Parts: sequence; C-alpha cells; structure tokens
Amino acid sequence: MGKTVIIGSVPKPYRYAHQAAVMLEERDFDFIPLGIQEGEVLGREILNVNDKPNIEGVETLTLYINPTRQKDWYDYMLSLAPKRIIFNPGTENQEFKLMAQKAGIECIEACTLVMLSTGVY
Repeated sequence: MGKTVIIGSVPKPYRYAHQAAVMLEERDFDFIPLGIQEGEVLGREILNVNDKPNIEGVETLTLYINPTRQKDWYDYMLSLAPKRIIFNPGTENQEFKLMAQKAGIECIEACTLVMLSTGVY
C-alpha cells in the first residue's frame, strides 16, 4: 500500500487532519503530513506545502484545506500522481475534482475518519 499525504496537517490533536494521522498509524498505513504550519504529527515533521516537496509512491491525497486554498496547489497536488483524492467535508471542489479526473485520478467525496473506522479505506 502506498503513502497517504494529509494536506492541511497541523500539530493540533483536536483537528481532523491530526485525528486522520492517528487513525492511519493505528491501522499501519504510511502517511506524510503536509501543511503550512510548522511542527510535528506523531513524531513526523510537517512538510511545508509551499516548498512543494517531491513525494514518491503516493496512493492517496486526503484534503483538509478549503477550496480557495487548494487553488494555489492544484498543479503540485496533481504532480504527486496519487491514485485517489479524498475530499473531506468542507473541501469539496468541483473545479479541482474535474482536473484530477481528467488526469485519471479517482475522486471521492467522503470523510477519511469514517472510511478508516468502517474499514472501507
């Protein structure tokens, strides 16, 4: 199984992106925290999305940033060549979804936390 990149990661345990990291780790999924805030998530440094780090082997992008913020990183997110993108509640974005689908990327509007807890991740 490839990596899950959590876009919108923050070092705050009460945020959904952080809870997703906890659930991914509990279920032995590899994840990479990516965001604009400095800090760590479960001992892993949050990579700065503005640096557009090269990440190999991306299976899933799970989004925790609102659609207006996504615009700046469309090309970068597509360059990671994920197999799928999960648009969590509040991140739904028809424009980016269509771009991703054109690139052959599966797009799912769902909650990563629910998907993990019900075993459909």
